Amino acid sequence: MKLRWGWLPIAAALAGCAAGPDYRKPDVELPAAWRIDAGDAYWHAAAPAHAPLTLDWWRGFGDTQLDSLEVSALAGNQTLQAASAHFDAARANLAEVASAQAPTLGLQADMAREKISGERPRINYAVPTYSTVQNDIVLRASVGYEVDLFGRIRREVQAANASAQAAADDLANARLVITADVAATYVALRVVDAQSDVLAQLIALQQQSLDYVRTRHDLGAVSGLDVLQQQTQLDATRTQAQLLLATRAQYEHALAALVGVPASSFSIASRVVPLTDTPPPAVSLALPSELLERRPDIASAERAMAAANARIGVARTAYFPSLMLNPGIGWEATRFTSMLSAPALLWSVGASAESMLFDGGKRRARVDFARAGYAEAQARYRQTVLDAMQQVQDGVTGLSVLDQAARQAQAAVDDARRLVDMAHERYAGGMAAFIDVISAQQQLQTSREQEVAIHGRQLATLVFLAKALGGGWNAAAPEPAQPLAANRSGVQSDRLGTE
Repeated sequence: MKLRWGWLPIAAALAGCAAGPDYRKPDVELPAAWRIDAGDAYWHAAAPAHAPLTLDWWRGFGDTQLDSLEVSALAGNQTLQAASAHFDAARANLAEVASAQAPTLGLQADMAREKISGERPRINYAVPTYSTVQNDIVLRASVGYEVDLFGRIRREVQAANASAQAAADDLANARLVITADVAATYVALRVVDAQSDVLAQLIALQQQSLDYVRTRHDLGAVSGLDVLQQQTQLDATRTQAQLLLATRAQYEHALAALVGVPASSFSIASRVVPLTDTPPPAVSLALPSELLERRPDIASAERAMAAANARIGVARTAYFPSLMLNPGIGWEATRFTSMLSAPALLWSVGASAESMLFDGGKRRARVDFARAGYAEAQARYRQTVLDAMQQVQDGVTGLSVLDQAARQAQAAVDDARRLVDMAHERYAGGMAAFIDVISAQQQLQTSREQEVAIHGRQLATLVFLAKALGGGWNAAAPEPAQPLAANRSGVQSDRLGTE
């Protein structure tokens, strides 16, 4: 008996081991802090030190239309639905793989009435054979269980579990990407609205100038050249405004696809509030090391690496034998009335072991393939971290540069307004040609368009930074952050100019 069951302690010890390397998360080199210009006092560290993931980060812009679009996109975007289905499939696959850790139980019932040949081959020639007709009723239960001696099943469960976690992170990342795309497209549309407003104001100003020049021409004070010059400028500005309608329609159609509705049945009303009157939200930053805990794409890459590591163990278990236990019990009789009697009882206890002796290098190739897959996953993880560092630093640096540019652009608009007023006064007094008025109007248009473009880039960079940070930023801060508004100096710039 000792010899028969002496292998059980060895099997139990082996069951506690698993082939392949245990997973260890690799270290990545991270900067101690973001590179921020000393003059940018509005930047501050997030509080608490680890800023939580803000799922509805877009609400920091304070735009109800954007809030509504984001909610619609989360409900109707088909890319997000596909990511959700992929996550469900990964969870189902995990349940399937984990089921191998439990024994299987089978039940079989057979019933037949058969005739046995009297001329069948004999086993004992001293006993004659007869042709008989009889019933054969069999009821059998069987159990199957694979003893996970070398950890193949455990490694498969580890790989499936890591893949399911990666799918969950992919779903979170898809949500982040979709909401960022909606916000970025919406900002681009509002920038077009602001550009259209700038051109509408310029058209009104040029129309006033045209009326004034026509009046003077009717009085014989100026030649028809001045009238033609101003009419040409007005026509060119109207053409530019018309072309903006096509650009706006494209952004509108893109938003329709993001929220999951046909473009033909989707529209967003133009906004008359100047874009520069909407200050961007304040920003607080977490430490670079905390970005690893915030970004879902980094988390997904790390889980993919863990799954690839577990697959190395799965591949290596092919070098070891597999052991199956398959006991069974049942009853076999010719009549139902005697099915549960002692003579009808049948049972079996057994095990089967299988091992490959030669496969032409197939197992070694699978192990090499798994190791290469892990090396690839590790490289992708490190690159994802580097990309995240770059994106956040780009956002931080970009906002700093745009903040300074916004103040300069606002000063340029104020100067251009004064230039228009001065050009009109000098032209009315006969001290300047009308081409000076046209030049001043063009300068004002350029300055206003530049101001709108910079403010739009500020908002777009904030969306980009929110995405780079893994879903916004922590709103709580130890002290109020100054907004990155283009009109920080307090100078309002509602209209293009005066007559």
